[in-house]
Amino acid sequence: MFLHGTSRVNEQGHLEIGGVDVVELAKTYGTPLYIYDVALIRARARAFKEAFRRHGVRAQVAYASKAFSAVAIVQLAAEEGLSLDVVSGGELYTALAAGFPPERIHFHGNNKSRDELAMALEHGIGCIVADNFYELELIEELAESSGRTVPVLLRVTPGVEAHTHDYILTGQEDSKFGFDLNNGQADEAFRRVMASAAFQLLGVHCHIGSQIFETAGFVLAAQKVFAKLAEWNKAHGFVPAVVNLGGGFGIRYTEEDDPIPVTAYVDCIVEEVKRQAEACRLPLPEIWIEPGRSLVGDAGTTIYTIGSRKEVPNVRTYIAVDGGMSD
Repeated sequence: MFLHGTSRVNEQGHLEIGGVDVVELAKTYGTPLYIYDVALIRARARAFKEAFRRHGVRAQVAYASKAFSAVAIVQLAAEEGLSLDVVSGGELYTALAAGFPPERIHFHGNNKSRDELAMALEHGIGCIVADNFYELELIEELAESSGRTVPVLLRVTPGVEAHTHDYILTGQEDSKFGFDLNNGQADEAFRRVMASAAFQLLGVHCHIGSQIFETAGFVLAAQKVFAKLAEWNKAHGFVPAVVNLGGGFGIRYTEEDDPIPVTAYVDCIVEEVKRQAEACRLPLPEIWIEPGRSLVGDAGTTIYTIGSRKEVPNVRTYIAVDGGMSD
């Protein structure tokens, strides 16, 4: 059995997480029961933040709460000084209920509703990651009617294919997310945002996929993003305050998975952003990233109780547990 974090087998032969016997947890709270290793999550969050601190750059590490959104986890992110990435009104509601600082909340998603955007503006969240022209129109309407100026990042698709499963690629040209860098969409979005007093353009965002076990994709994405930023700077004098290179850092699901240290991702991203900013003669922007499952994915354990048992002679024995079919 693969154990990590604070997990161990204790003297009674029971699984123990965070110094607590899970058999006792099951007796107390019933099953199925989700258990999260808080010490492991804190260690991962601190590793990301420390990696940026070593480089002496301005940065935000935003927990992508779609990985697991609950009041306690959001409060844990706040305690560790993380920012927060939300993708729905429900996740935003959870963040606000947890008392998370709204100025450190970033609102993602490719189909934000008018009500969700109005909620974001009402609470003064730190940034909306604008994904499409329909959304830009909604934000502009809401901003003008409320007299607000809305900080935004433009989500762009750089045409980079991460080495991962086809169904979780999000940075290639054929993507439902973002403004394409290669077909003129990003340029048109930039012009619209810069021409409207409703927006404060902070910079750009891209996300190249999930379960990524190498750094080459982030290097290529940074190169493509900065090539476009250099064009905008030369033509319009735009200087980005933020470059967000997303998340998707791989974790261990099977024995074959071999994640690289979180510091390897951060080192690569910072070094390439510095290199590109210098080459483009731009001030070094604040660097944002968005780890989700790499913070909490393998910090979670589900506990079940065994129920019925069926033996099929000379074939197998079936053991039923009190989890759902999805488990």
